[in-house]
Amino acid sequence: MAKNRICLWYDTEAEAAARFYAETFPDSAVTAVHHAPTDYPGGKAGDVITVEFTVAGIPCLGLNGGTAFRHSEAFSFQIVTEDQEETDRYWNAIVGNGGQESACGWCKDRWGISWQITPRILMEALAAGGAAAQRAFEAMLPMKKIDVAAIEAARRG
Repeated sequence: MAKNRICLWYDTEAEAAARFYAETFPDSAVTAVHHAPTDYPGGKAGDVITVEFTVAGIPCLGLNGGTAFRHSEAFSFQIVTEDQEETDRYWNAIVGNGGQESACGWCKDRWGISWQITPRILMEALAAGGAAAQRAFEAMLPMKKIDVAAIEAARRG
């Protein structure tokens, strides 16, 4: 068990979310599913209460806690991609599975978790500073899913 891990609150679908992440991202897996040993307020003995999993190597715990809390963009997973094909694959998996597009490479999965699908070329362009960074940033602003070729073109000027 990891000494530190992210705990993500779900209404009732922690296991479905964890299995989706494990199928979608490399270095991801569902490692344990824990069931309630007895009835409890809002649930019955045998219900899935927590799920241990990893997302791209990051240890997580999914908690089926009901509807008391919602996810927000204040927390997101950032997945750095190497090319347009990888960007498209992750973006399409999340959005195509009941998720929602947002701006500047952000999207939400169907459980409300925010994801940044970020091509490495964008991060490198922004880190370089100067006019190239400004052009790449301005090219990114109207995008939902990041267009790698457009970022590369903007970076070159």
